[in-house]
Amino acid sequence: MGTFVPRLVALTLVWLFATAALTYAAARKIAAPTKAAATTTAVAPAPARTLVVPDVRTQPYVFAEGTLGDAGFGWRVEGAVQGYAANTVATQTPAAGTRVVDTGNPLVVLRLSHPNGAKQIGEPQQSSPLAGTAVKLADLAGAAAPAPAQSTPPAKKTAPAKKTPAKRTVETAKNAAPQKVATKKTPAHRWPQHRPAAFAVTGARPEPLDEMPLTDRADMLLRYIEGRPKPTDANVRYWLYQHAWIVAGARMGWWHGSAALKTLVTVDERVWTLWGIGARSEQLARQTLAEVEARTS
Repeated sequence: MGTFVPRLVALTLVWLFATAALTYAAARKIAAPTKAAATTTAVAPAPARTLVVPDVRTQPYVFAEGTLGDAGFGWRVEGAVQGYAANTVATQTPAAGTRVVDTGNPLVVLRLSHPNGAKQIGEPQQSSPLAGTAVKLADLAGAAAPAPAQSTPPAKKTAPAKKTPAKRTVETAKNAAPQKVATKKTPAHRWPQHRPAAFAVTGARPEPLDEMPLTDRADMLLRYIEGRPKPTDANVRYWLYQHAWIVAGARMGWWHGSAALKTLVTVDERVWTLWGIGARSEQLARQTLAEVEARTS
């Protein structure tokens, strides 16, 4: 009995050590493949998104702002002529058609000219609402060293299979009905094409007939404001852009500019009621309305 207990204790310790060793070895075998798999997994980088610089030369500044903003660009005005809505874009950098990397809001620098007869009213807008980001040319950013060519054994040439013309009986040709292609007829012009100018402005751009008339644009803007009671950044930018378009078009004598400005005054009143902003814009709309009515009376 005196020797049995020590032997039992010794055997128990040996069994415990052996079990621990086996467990540790098994754990290493299980963990090893997982670690190896983790180190060999590689994620390919996503290709950079590219943008094409639009051509805004000769456009009124208010239109150039919309074109650049819709294309994903920021802008800044440089030079002696400031960013009034009716001024015209003389030059742009980068040039139109340049492919650049989408860095968030690639910057386009504009230089403007002052058309004869265009009044500089209100406050100029010298830059986009969002600051422009760095310009990186897509052709240079995407250039990379070519991968080494791999030698592959030439493929075996196989003789082309002989084509047998399908036999078509006279009855099949007679019974075959011609396929009808459904075509959707769309009107050549969506908006009125006869829009006589209210008055002439030297050097001003004629009203683009592929765009909605100023009255339709003002009505659309009023519906937009009524349906969006919160002054989010997107809502405010949309209102300011449409506001500048209507004011600039009316000053250049576009069709029914006076009626559009009256609706625009109502829009600005609703903006003040809903958002608590727009006093200067309403003042500009009323001042432009007085000018247009004076020239058409």
